[in-house]
Amino acid sequence: MRTRTNDPLEAHVSERTCILSRRTAPREELIRLALGPDGQVAPDVRARAPGRGAWVGVGRQAFDEANAKGKLKGALARAFKTGDIDIPADLGDRVEAALRQQALDRLGLEARGGTLLTGAERVETAARQGKVRMLIHAADAGEDGRKRLDQAWRVGGGDQQGLVFSLGPPHLVDSAGPRECGTHRLDRCRGRKARHSRHQPVASFH
Repeated sequence: MRTRTNDPLEAHVSERTCILSRRTAPREELIRLALGPDGQVAPDVRARAPGRGAWVGVGRQAFDEANAKGKLKGALARAFKTGDIDIPADLGDRVEAALRQQALDRLGLEARGGTLLTGAERVETAARQGKVRMLIHAADAGEDGRKRLDQAWRVGGGDQQGLVFSLGPPHLVDSAGPRECGTHRLDRCRGRKARHSRHQPVASFH
């Protein structure tokens, strides 16, 4: 059962059912697969492609196993009501690449909207002042720099390490207060990518 929230982004939650696990979840947590005119299945992570779609919500390993064993094809054939479908062997990689691009696009939108703070010194100052809602380190950021910002965040009231994410500039942080919606959008993108990635993040935020 879902807990009620005052978050305007969750005032109306649209749910879908995963064709592999039969688990029902908000569509933001699942990935839509679309059937193209040529019969090929492709990721539709923005859920905007026309025509029939099917939703999956399992992790990357389970997804690849289902594809390799034919379970995914059977589930898609039932969802699309046709057996004339072509599933690429590297569909898992294509989904992950699409999720990565979506996360990059989301980061860019939040940055242009002024909801992200960049630059190690500025981030550290904001973190110590308790103004940080989410801390993201690039995967190639130096370990010393990560530890310094993690410590600054803890001083400001954070209780976890920063999330290591192989996207974007070295340090990204969403500001607090009225910009809280930006954090939710970033976290949803990050969550879907993490669930379908071969490499799991160091920490997650709740």
